Amino acid sequence: LIKDADVFGQNFRPGVAEKLNFDYETLSKINPKIVYASVSAYGPDAPDGHLPGTDAVGQALSGIAEAYSIPGNNLRTGVASVADESCAILTFGGILAAYINAQKTGKGQKLETSLVGSAFRLLGWTMTTAMWSNRPPITGARINGTRERPGIAACFNDINGKPFALQLDPDDWQQAMKALNFFDILRENGLIDLGLAFESEIKKTEILDKLAELFSTDTRDNWISVLRKADMISTHVNTMLEASNDPNIKENNYVTEVWYPELNKNMKVHGTPWKFSKTPANIKRAPKLGEHNTEILSGLGYTKEEIESFKDEKVI
Repeated sequence: LIKDADVFGQNFRPGVAEKLNFDYETLSKINPKIVYASVSAYGPDAPDGHLPGTDAVGQALSGIAEAYSIPGNNLRTGVASVADESCAILTFGGILAAYINAQKTGKGQKLETSLVGSAFRLLGWTMTTAMWSNRPPITGARINGTRERPGIAACFNDINGKPFALQLDPDDWQQAMKALNFFDILRENGLIDLGLAFESEIKKTEILDKLAELFSTDTRDNWISVLRKADMISTHVNTMLEASNDPNIKENNYVTEVWYPELNKNMKVHGTPWKFSKTPANIKRAPKLGEHNTEILSGLGYTKEEIESFKDEKVI
């Protein structure tokens, strides 16, 4: 398999690949062009790099728990596997880059990613601004930018307790407040300057509390409509089950159905997030352990008798 493979990937505990003799040094001698992807929890050079870890480790160490925290509440890792998923996506991108290089140069290489590193990178601009200012980010609502040019991304509940989201760039803040008929009220209360949130936790709380009070006077459909008519960004907030039935999800086939023979029915699963104009992607169920052994081994030149002997000897 290694002789003809383009990519080899593993995410065993540190040291296991070496113990089983399929580390990069061993495999690259068989196939110098191979791209070897190795995923760990902490990263190869971390002090704790020898330890095993899971998605919870990636979330906990990366700082992402604070980004999604509510002021006054304890930090918690989330139920969504953001470290696992982001690491898979970033590893995929790294593999493609290394593969393209291997096709051009004839030389493969080892690619290493980690759960911690991926979740940390996922924080993006939020982490960057926190490091620049050497202060924790404003949580609960994302008031970003600078004191002079602040923006906001936040969620508020409407008159029925239904949440919606908005995001306003620095140039949009006052225009949006005027469109919503909030401008005069905020100005009278000394809260029209969003940049005050950078100076005072009290002012930040006062601004957000006043916005929450104002948004609780009408439906989210109305607020979203007003903001969109003013060319501002706003949408309703879904629960997970609501998201799975949202027209924006369903019409893009981000949810699809796959037949599971052992259950004798179709089951809803993630569709593909990619839309290829010439080579549409199809979602299939994952194979069972060893399901394709015969096809793979036959393709490698093994006879039917040899494959049966592997089964008898419990090699496969």
